[in-house]
Amino acid sequence: MNDPRPSLYDLDRSAIGSVLAELDEPAYRARQVWRWLYRAFVDDPHAMTDLPTQLRDALAEKVTGSTIRPLRSEDAEDGLAVKWLFGLRDGQSIESVLMHYVDPADEDEIVPGEVPHGRHTVCFSTQAGCAMGCVFCATGQMGLLRDLGRGECIEQIVFAARHLAASGERLSHVVFMGMGEPLANWPATRGVIETLIDRDGFAMSPRRLTVSTVGIVPGIHRLKELGLPVRLAVSLHAADDALRSELVAVNQVYGLDAILAACRAYQIALGRRITFEYVLIRDRNDDLSQARALAKRLTGIHAHVNLIPLNPTAGSPMRPSRYDTAAAFADELRAAGIPTTLRMRRGIEIQAGCGQLRARDQEGLVGRTIPLTLHESPPNAQEIDRDE
Repeated sequence: MNDPRPSLYDLDRSAIGSVLAELDEPAYRARQVWRWLYRAFVDDPHAMTDLPTQLRDALAEKVTGSTIRPLRSEDAEDGLAVKWLFGLRDGQSIESVLMHYVDPADEDEIVPGEVPHGRHTVCFSTQAGCAMGCVFCATGQMGLLRDLGRGECIEQIVFAARHLAASGERLSHVVFMGMGEPLANWPATRGVIETLIDRDGFAMSPRRLTVSTVGIVPGIHRLKELGLPVRLAVSLHAADDALRSELVAVNQVYGLDAILAACRAYQIALGRRITFEYVLIRDRNDDLSQARALAKRLTGIHAHVNLIPLNPTAGSPMRPSRYDTAAAFADELRAAGIPTTLRMRRGIEIQAGCGQLRARDQEGLVGRTIPLTLHESPPNAQEIDRDE
């Protein structure tokens, strides 16, 4: 039977204050609890030692701590990534990846399974499954099972931060790029952003947060309206609507013209360079005509393109582009004046692609896929540049 108590991570500062007010506690207690959660990474009320014993007992009766549990983990052979599979209260499972970026001079000192000194980025999930219908993505092949709650999202980040803290390291960046579409689960995404930038918690700069989207236009506008310089990353994967609709089913709802118009509006409002992700699939979207069309599409946008050779998924005939083809694609974009990076497929041996570890553990679980009406959120059911 599921624990009926809400998780402390499900509650924002105001809600924690309301719980404490019900216990006749002064308002400053909420700040104490918040700091335990997001500075000390302690979620057991009994361990919050600056609270009176009676309050700790009373709080533990009303709320619980983390509701996600680690089921398994896999470390990359080079020691620069670890992937976790988490179980949720209802039996669903999700994934997070922690990536380490170190000085090249220190690479020989890396010990697999140990946290190296450097910059650390966590990539976390916002949904169990995904409805966006990307045919090359393991999560997209599952369909949407359900949205995650605010707490289930933030707990993944806290888990990674706690893991780093045990080695004296700190989380430096957060990317909304795990399972699911962040802008199709806007309440949780907004709540996570607000929590991460809170001065009494993680106190992270919005510039260290990256929200990735496949192109949910109303969601891009909602993110813009927050007025925070969060980095926006948009997954394109094709330069024309016909091909993109074959690869990314949500393109049937929001086409390239609408997506790029929203990107331009975002950039005008916030002055941030926009990253465009492009997965290179052999003989599907990697010819030079697509590169030239993509460069034309991005004219007038302060953009950076990440080219990512496909991370193959089990059962799919799609394969990553050959290196020479990928390099030529990158050169074509650069020649057109588009800053471009050809990314390494970090974590491929631990199946770090979105949804791959979960797919191995829970074969056969599927949910809803596009086409959906995406003007509102669906019903409940890699490396970051130093532009800071």
